[in-house]
Amino acid sequence: MIRVLIADDQGMVRTGFTVFLSAQPDIEVVGEAADGREAVERAAELAPDVVLMDVRMPVMNGLEATRLLLTRGDIAPKVLILTTFDLDDYVYEALRAGASGFLLKDASAIQLAEAVRVVAAGEALIAPAITKRLITEFARLGGPRSASSRRLEELTDRESEVLALVAQALSNQEIAKRLFVAEQTVKTHVGRVLMKLGLRDRAQAIVFAYETGLVRPGE
Repeated sequence: MIRVLIADDQGMVRTGFTVFLSAQPDIEVVGEAADGREAVERAAELAPDVVLMDVRMPVMNGLEATRLLLTRGDIAPKVLILTTFDLDDYVYEALRAGASGFLLKDASAIQLAEAVRVVAAGEALIAPAITKRLITEFARLGGPRSASSRRLEELTDRESEVLALVAQALSNQEIAKRLFVAEQTVKTHVGRVLMKLGLRDRAQAIVFAYETGLVRPGE
C-alpha cells in the first residue's frame, strides 16, 4: 500500500482527493493537513510514502514545508506538488527543494492516482509544459555552476548521455529506443547516475543537468 498525506488549505480539495484515492486498491490516505507546518508535523507522525503538497497555504507554504520534509534523508517522503501552474512561479524552486513532481489541480482523478504511483516508485513526474518552463528559468539564470560541473567527471560517457536525455524529460523506454539498448539497461544507468551524483530522483537529475551545463536551453 502507498501511504499518502494530503496537504491543502481547501477542505473540499482534501475531501475530494481523499475520497478518490481511498477507493484505490493500492493507496491509503493516512491523513490530511491544512497548512505547511501541519503537513510537516503530520508527516513525522504518520510516515507517509507520498505527500500531496499544495504550494500556496497559510502559516507555512508548501515550498518551505517540502524543504523541511526532505531534510530527513532516507526516511523522507516523496513530495508531489499540487499547482495551478499558470499562477504559481515556484516550479524551479520546488524541484531544487527536492520535490519529485508536479500535478495540476485540474488533473483528472485517474491522473491523480497514477501520479501518486509514479512518484512513490521513485520516478519524476514533470509534464512537458513544466519542463519548458524550467528550461526558460535555467536560461534566465545564466551559465553553469563550476563546483557542480566538476561532479560530471564521475560519470562515464554513456551515463552522461543518459543523463542528458533524462534532462529532456524522456522516459526510460524513450531513452532505450533512442540509444538502441534494453530498457533495463537504461534503468541501470539512471540508477548509477543518481547514486554517483547523490541525487534523489529524476527530478533532481534534470535540475543538475541544466545547472552544470551538460544540457543547455535550446538544445
